[in-house]
Amino acid sequence: MKVAISSIIPNPNNPRVIKDDKFKKLVNSLKSFPEMANVRPIVVNKNMVVLGGNMRLKAMKEAGWKEVPVEVVDWDEEKQKEFIIKDNVGFGEWDWEMIANEWDAEQVTDWGLDIPNFMELPSEDELIGEDKNKPPVMKITFESPEQLQAAENDIAELIDRKYKGAFYSVSAGEI
Repeated sequence: MKVAISSIIPNPNNPRVIKDDKFKKLVNSLKSFPEMANVRPIVVNKNMVVLGGNMRLKAMKEAGWKEVPVEVVDWDEEKQKEFIIKDNVGFGEWDWEMIANEWDAEQVTDWGLDIPNFMELPSEDELIGEDKNKPPVMKITFESPEQLQAAENDIAELIDRKYKGAFYSVSAGEI
C-alpha cells in the first residue's frame, strides 16, 4: 500500500543513524532504483510511526518522493521494540573474495557497500625477510581492536577455504 509521505512519522526513538556520505548514497540508490522500495516498504505501526526504514524515509523525502510504500503492522510495544533492533542487525558477513573477483568495486561502492581498504600484498622480500628459513609473515594493520576481532573470522574462513588445514596465527603488537 502507498501512502502520502507526509502521513508517516519518523521514529523519535530510532537507534540508528546515517552519516552524510552514506545518506547521499542511499538517496542516489533510491533515485536510480525506486522499484526497490516496493519490495522493501517502510514498516509502520498503526499510528504510522516508522518501525523499519527510518533512513529510507529520510532519503525518500530528500529525493522528493510524495508517496511511499508501507507495510502496517499491529504489534504490541514489546514486539515493536524487538523488530526495530532485529530489522537493523546485520546477521551475515560479506564474502570479500567473491566481491573482489565477481563484482565491479566502483559499482558496489556506488550502491552503498563500503569495501575495506585492504593493503597491497607485500613483496616476497618483505613477506619472507632476509632469513629465507623463517616462516612467511604478513603484517596487516587494523585501526581498532574491534576491526581486528571482526577480521579474524573472515581471515580464518578465507584461509581454510583456500588452504584446507593450514595453520595461521593472529597476534597484536609489533612484529
